Parts: sequence; structure tokens; C-alpha cells
Amino acid sequence: MKEKIKSQIKDSIIIKNKMLESCIEDIKVAAEIMIKSLKNNGKILWCGNGGSAADAQHLSTELMGSMSNYDRKPIPSIALTTDSSFITAWSNDTGFESVFSRQIQGLGNKNDTLIGISTSGNSENVIAAIKQAKYKNLFTVTLTGKTGGILKDLSDITINIPSENTQRVQEAHIMVGQILCDLVEDEFLD
Repeated sequence: MKEKIKSQIKDSIIIKNKMLESCIEDIKVAAEIMIKSLKNNGKILWCGNGGSAADAQHLSTELMGSMSNYDRKPIPSIALTTDSSFITAWSNDTGFESVFSRQIQGLGNKNDTLIGISTSGNSENVIAAIKQAKYKNLFTVTLTGKTGGILKDLSDITINIPSENTQRVQEAHIMVGQILCDLVEDEFLD
């Protein structure tokens, strides 16, 4: 069992080292997009499914609450994954593919940023949300893994984790999200 634990930690380190080579510029650009959005009275919107939904909620909370300074103003941020009544009603009545794009139609405004999280890059509802966001002139950022899937070429910037292992991609997504939130918070400390 100890060897399996060590192996997983080492695998994670390998991916993080690959990210040092392939993701730094994309993370920087994503942070700049978020900061530009917020400085132009926009907000940050997040979406994803399963573990990515949990990451969306977690990261939205970091901006609304705080990473490290509880005296700062809240940074406008909404996880589109949290309204269970809307999600279940809309999905039941019309289908799950438009559950996020419908919310972008109602909540998204020019200068907002939508961050779509999809390990495969092929989540149909995240793809629809990014397309709707582009239609409404929102900035778009995607966090993917593997090849980047369909989302790779849809958003303004894609942070593509260089791994095909879902666990490694998911843990890298939360790390990237924490970095993004930290960079954004630094920009808005009084």
C-alpha cells in the first residue's frame, strides 16, 4: 500500500513538472482575462460537472470570500452549479446539455468571464455554455486535460493539463484554480 501511495504522489509531481513547461503562460493569460473582466465591472462565472462542479463552487467561494485577506471586498463570482432547483427543473424539462448555457443567457453580461472546467474537454453542457458566452461577448477560459477536447479551440484561453489520468487532471485543475484566485485577489487588495 505504501508503494502505491508513493507512486501516486510521484505521478502527481511528474504532471506538475510538465505543467511548469506547458501551462505557465496560459495561467498568466487566464488571470489577466479575469482581472480585466473584474476591472470592467464584470463577474466570474464557473461551470463543470461532477468533481469539476465541486471545483467551480470551491473556486467561486475563494473569490467571494477570501483566500487570505478577510478584510477585502468580495470579488463577484458565481458557480452555475449551485442552484439545485433550476438545475433539476431545467434538466428534467428540457435536457442537461443546456443547463449552463441557459444560465449564461440570463446572468451573463459583456465583460463577465466564464470559466468552464472539463477533464475531457468534451462535456456537452460546458461546450454549450462557452458557445453562449462567446455569443454574448463574455471572456472565456477553459480548464481541460488530455487533448483539450472540443473546448480547446472554443475559448479565449485553454489551460490544458498534460495528462490523460483523470485524477491527475482534477488535482491539477484545483491547483490552477487556486493560483488564479490568488493572482486575482492580489490585484484587488486595498
